[in-house]
Amino acid sequence: MTWKQVLLPLSASVIAGAIIAGCTPSTPAEDSTTGGTSTTGTTSTSGSTGESTSARPAPKGGPVAIEGNEIKLGLVVSRGGDLRPWGVDCENGANLAMSELEGGKIGDYSVKLMIQDSNSNPAEGKSAAGKLVNDGASVLIGEVASGITATMAEVSMDTGVPIVAVGATRTDLSQKVNNFFRVCYTDAFQGPVMANFAYFDLGLRKVALVTDKSQPYSTGLSDSFRQIFTKLGGEIVDEQFYQSKDTQFGAIVTNLKSSNPDGLFLSGYFNEVGPLARQLRDAGIKAPLMGGDGWDSAELISSGGDAIVGGYFCNHYNAEEDRPVVKSFLDAFKAKYSAPPATTMGALGYDATKLVLDALKRAIDTAKAENKPLDTLMITNAIENTENFNGVSGVITLKGQNGDPLKTALVVEVQKTGFKFAKSFKPEDIKGVD
Repeated sequence: MTWKQVLLPLSASVIAGAIIAGCTPSTPAEDSTTGGTSTTGTTSTSGSTGESTSARPAPKGGPVAIEGNEIKLGLVVSRGGDLRPWGVDCENGANLAMSELEGGKIGDYSVKLMIQDSNSNPAEGKSAAGKLVNDGASVLIGEVASGITATMAEVSMDTGVPIVAVGATRTDLSQKVNNFFRVCYTDAFQGPVMANFAYFDLGLRKVALVTDKSQPYSTGLSDSFRQIFTKLGGEIVDEQFYQSKDTQFGAIVTNLKSSNPDGLFLSGYFNEVGPLARQLRDAGIKAPLMGGDGWDSAELISSGGDAIVGGYFCNHYNAEEDRPVVKSFLDAFKAKYSAPPATTMGALGYDATKLVLDALKRAIDTAKAENKPLDTLMITNAIENTENFNGVSGVITLKGQNGDPLKTALVVEVQKTGFKFAKSFKPEDIKGVD
């Protein structure tokens, strides 16, 4: 049984969706350079014209011909709202990728990045995507949030313009149309990763869940953790619920003390997890704290203080990884912005943009070789046939994966000064899924 077959039934509730997400690294391929300072792996363009090689449904609209000698990319990010920390890093990562495109051109085409703000809102994200396509975007990039990405994907389905999601991990998004891709894993993977880490590495047997019931990301992640943890032999002794923007968790803390878990899985975002951790520790609850990639922000440490130190969460890459592509990215990012990215979305925004640029080069080469005009279907199929792209967040292969790359996930430990690598998990390392 493949991971694709496992993840879909595993995540019946995840299919309801997640509003944010993340990605992960994998065993790196050898670095290679294609155009300027771009670092990628080898790629394939079989099936780059004609019908898509994907088994997923085709978009309603398109293909759209690229007119003139300029290709426009459309990026949607959260410049405002609760998701701004991720949006800022994503935009900076994308701009860094564009700055590394030699002469701003691929072959005879100049490439331009257009950016619109979703303001951390799904409806505004859809409007932003629509405006970008109306302004001539031939590819959409974004969003970090699954809820926003879902509305952007509606624009892709209606127009035939492909979309490459940065951090949207909601499992079902890629199944709806064959021009949807992502550079990150799905929520149905990181839940089992943390369940395995909890059971085997931390030796936990009785875990309580704390879930943000207003966020499908959190409810789906809690469910995927529960399914594997109990299958491994663990017990979920309690599940408590809150809603985004809550600040007082007294009743939750009281109930958790009564259930006396030996571990806590907090599946929400850093915004609430930090204050919640403080209140748990103030009440004398000393059980280890765990979570998903929604913890990924420096604000987690500032809001959680000593209470969150020692917690573990699933993430996409780590700045301390000994991979040349990571070091090169961090050096370039710091040189351009005077500081490293505050979240993983800097790396994922960079990876998504670099992957699109790589696919564009292959689509352009194929169109020229076949003496055909370039269009969005050619670009879609070039993205679809990406293999062994050596990204900062890991090696990305989309060929044969129906939009979802299988990648290695990291577990990191929260320290006062940042996030320290604890362990990596490849898909084949996960127990309890077969």
